[in-house]
Amino acid sequence: MDWKVAILGATGAVGQRFVQLLRNHPWFKIEVLAASEKSAGKPYGKACDWILEHEIPHEIAEMPVVNADVKSVEKAGNVDFVFSALPSSVAGPVEEEFAKTYPVFSKASAHRLEEDVPLLIPEVNPEHLELVKIQKEQRGWNGYISTDPNCSTIQLAITLKPLMQFGLKKVIVSTMQALSGAGFPGVPSLSIIDNVLPYIAGEEEKIEQETLKILGELNGDKIRLANIQISASCNRVNVKDGHLECVFVELERKPSIEEVKEAFKNFKGEPQKLKLPSAPENPIMIKEEVDRPQPRLDRNEGKGMSIVVGRIREDPVLTIKYLCLGHNTIRGAAGAGLLSAELAAKKGFI
Repeated sequence: MDWKVAILGATGAVGQRFVQLLRNHPWFKIEVLAASEKSAGKPYGKACDWILEHEIPHEIAEMPVVNADVKSVEKAGNVDFVFSALPSSVAGPVEEEFAKTYPVFSKASAHRLEEDVPLLIPEVNPEHLELVKIQKEQRGWNGYISTDPNCSTIQLAITLKPLMQFGLKKVIVSTMQALSGAGFPGVPSLSIIDNVLPYIAGEEEKIEQETLKILGELNGDKIRLANIQISASCNRVNVKDGHLECVFVELERKPSIEEVKEAFKNFKGEPQKLKLPSAPENPIMIKEEVDRPQPRLDRNEGKGMSIVVGRIREDPVLTIKYLCLGHNTIRGAAGAGLLSAELAAKKGFI
């Protein structure tokens, strides 16, 4: 297997994570790096304000950046599909132009809730990828758009999926979201030092709406939304990476805590069965310590692709409550796109 990829928005925070994760990928090779006009024409190392822990791979630093439009990308290389890390404010029309020719795996929110566009978490709803066949037919495209959910939605939905066997009814979630989720340069230091910001624009709506689509059923050519009530409250906290969520769930059945733990531990999906390169062995990992998970200690479990759950206990108002932690720029962003593309490639959609 050998596919050549383009990264749109390659110089941004999520684009950088794509570059990092793709460096030694066994199936995918970076062919084109694309960004805004101000970056076009420069070597990636000069165009990019690199913010990740490890240095830019030398061979990538020397690659030229091109403008993020179809003609420029086609001129720069022979591409099989596209990762989009574009800002949502510009992603919509740009991704549509690319999708006329290429499969596009998008991190932007622009197309997530459209009826013929998959909102994909490979372990949770891999069958939703079938929507791209309908999308291509309806829109007359040779390619398609597949989207990844909001970072906070991903980790929540992964933990809710195994609980559906007990009859999932209501979910209340309060998030403590890392600074890197705001991109770079992100939140001003004087706003977040010695502080918590109890509002993130659009975040609560994304969690409440996207989760229903992800956990819904593919019914013919549409997704029938899950019959679940969800309430979210989102906060920005002074943590670099790793979103922590307090989750309260009402279930039709009253499983024991051990049954709930077993459901989490035993949860596997298509990526694990297919042994996809970016798939963690355990999508959900449990910490038994009373004070875990913690972002600094646990965000890199499964190379940042596992969701870590802890403090699983009975709830006196609903049924159970727990904490879940996910690495927001790996599992919540670039890693999610990578895994979606691997699933699509393995299933013959690329």
